[in-house]
Amino acid sequence: MTISETSSSIHERLLAVQERIARAAALAGRDPASIALVAVSKTQPAELVQAAFAAGQLVFGENRIEEAQGKMLSLGGLKGLEWHMIGHVQSRKAREAASAGFALIQSVDTLKLAERLGQFSAARGQRQGVLLEMNVSGESSKAGFRAEARERWPALVPILKQAAETASLEVRGLMTMAPQVAEPKMARPYFERLRELSDYLAEQGVLGPARVLSMGMSDDFEAAIEAGATMVRIGRAIFGERDELLAQRDQSKE
Repeated sequence: MTISETSSSIHERLLAVQERIARAAALAGRDPASIALVAVSKTQPAELVQAAFAAGQLVFGENRIEEAQGKMLSLGGLKGLEWHMIGHVQSRKAREAASAGFALIQSVDTLKLAERLGQFSAARGQRQGVLLEMNVSGESSKAGFRAEARERWPALVPILKQAAETASLEVRGLMTMAPQVAEPKMARPYFERLRELSDYLAEQGVLGPARVLSMGMSDDFEAAIEAGATMVRIGRAIFGERDELLAQRDQSKE
């Protein structure tokens, strides 16, 4: 398969995802334009990011700082490209994350990380956009502020308010990952919990009225949209399975 054919495949998948977003939004009585799409490009080569960009996709999500920096460098000539950090960031890597050039760091999961990002952003004379990652399932395998039970929410308020008031940080909303479930509709209660938590935090003065809810991935983004997502993070449905894309890239170079 040639690079041109691979690009065409990504274009078709991207259109299909956009159509699914529009249908889910319509079912929920929402404007599809109110839902931002982040194409998850982690582990994908820069040439496939460029193919998605050529198809009209501007926002991409990465899991590792080093990998993102490499793509930012090689694709720096593409105007309008926006990068989000969606993977776990260790507090010791806050300096790198703050200086990498991410438009949004979606995975701020501790007050320590928020404060360090603020410290290094201030040193650079910039404001860093972030989302607070919330663990609404209670799974020990997931990062994020524990928020699976409403009883926990009041104790979270002073911690999250301190994060939101950190100098040089702009807390724009919340992010979560739902558990793996047998059917997408089974994930919806977790997405609804994040929306309810967002409303609660707005009432407590932690979040503003125009807040991001980043939730939903390839297997469950329609349920997330129905529950109120304003941003979805989709990789496989756009780029295909990783092994398939590697095979396509290798064939294109023969």
